[in-house]
Amino acid sequence: MQDTSIPENIVKAEFYKSTEKFHIVACWIGVALNLMWFASDYLVLPEYWISFLIFRVCVCLISVIALLGRTFFKMSIFTCVFILVLGISIQNAYMWSVMDISHLQKHAFAYIALFIGAGMLVLWEMKLSLILAIATLISNIVFYKLNSKLSIDEFLINGGLLTLTVAIFCIFLIRTRYRLTYNEIKSRLELEKSKTLIEFQKEEVEEKNKEITDSLKYAKRLQEALLPPKNLLENAFKDNFFILYKPRDIVSGDFYWVRKTQTTPTVGEPVEYLLIAVADCTGHGVPGAFMSLLGSNFLHQSAVEKNVNSPAEALDFLNQKIINTLNHGYGEEKIRDGMDISFIAINLQTRELAYSGANNPIYIVRDKSLETLQPTKQAIGNMNDVVLPYTNSVVKLNPNDCIYLFTDGYADQFGGPKGKKLKRKLFEETLIESSHKTMEEQKKSLETILANWKGDLDQVDDVCVVGIRI
Repeated sequence: MQDTSIPENIVKAEFYKSTEKFHIVACWIGVALNLMWFASDYLVLPEYWISFLIFRVCVCLISVIALLGRTFFKMSIFTCVFILVLGISIQNAYMWSVMDISHLQKHAFAYIALFIGAGMLVLWEMKLSLILAIATLISNIVFYKLNSKLSIDEFLINGGLLTLTVAIFCIFLIRTRYRLTYNEIKSRLELEKSKTLIEFQKEEVEEKNKEITDSLKYAKRLQEALLPPKNLLENAFKDNFFILYKPRDIVSGDFYWVRKTQTTPTVGEPVEYLLIAVADCTGHGVPGAFMSLLGSNFLHQSAVEKNVNSPAEALDFLNQKIINTLNHGYGEEKIRDGMDISFIAINLQTRELAYSGANNPIYIVRDKSLETLQPTKQAIGNMNDVVLPYTNSVVKLNPNDCIYLFTDGYADQFGGPKGKKLKRKLFEETLIESSHKTMEEQKKSLETILANWKGDLDQVDDVCVVGIRI
């Protein structure tokens, strides 16, 4: 067979030629937008507008010099784009260091937008992403030490951890897009050289799929690392709980969340609660996974807010945070993504359960009888003209009561003899019939029924069910 390989220097030259104009336009837009955001600095933090303006002007000036003089300095357009993105990142690190918590939370989206924008627009080699990540981390540490009055916990909880996680995701997104574009150009050149590339094309597709799958598998490890450790439930319930968690794709739009916390009442002693939530985010795969990161981060924030002392108040807090985050900035089009969620707080001493839900109910099975606690019919991220406050339900639990939090993925699975949805009725019957069994046996029953119902059909949605016996 004819040799269809193309020398790397030829592929890189074509890669540069094909992407140069796009990167030049992106770079000029980035310079313009960075200067335009000065208006926000002046309105939000007028006491720092001069230093912010100086930083912005310096970053933009250096970037413009690099752009206009790249031939003289023998710099590639990738280096010019890198200078701009690095400069804005260091600029944002300085801005963070002088902000209080309120402004830090609002500005976190600007920092996240920088990395997401780079992930979607930039095509450069992995080494530049690593240099950017290291320089960003160092600049944040240096400016934090020099200027910030916040504790490390406040700094991380109110934007630092979320920004770092998004940055890591975007590093792998840039790498994947770079390799895909590089391989596409290489394939095009080889197709022009030879018409006998059927087997070669097959190998290329497999390589691309492997790279995407490998990146998603790494993203899955990151997402699973952010899920709560099971020992929080083990310490409270020993073996009397189960977690059935089956993503449809490699990464999931469903997530569960657990945390111990104390109330902060204005009167009386604080009360310790175990908080548990199960959420179903808009979309599957990577979009759902990004939304789950936001949801988990904001739930952690709600747990330390002094004014949040019930599940309903936690969902009100989460709803407002999601709305503000997804619709912050200059775009006119509103983002209507969000999540359905069930949230409970259990006082393990008094066996009192408080519940609030956004479209997601919970079940309590007691003596072969199932009770449903109904949610507020309003998703988190609601963008309707009227935003309803979430309601709170409080019930007294008895020994051996079983509580179930779940998303709709289990009941929505297609299959059975007629290829229809499994539906809530069969799901409820399974919970009632197996409620006398151990929690591990209950989990196996749910898995068996789901597998038998699905048969050879594909899983249509993420599945998440958390069961607890009091």
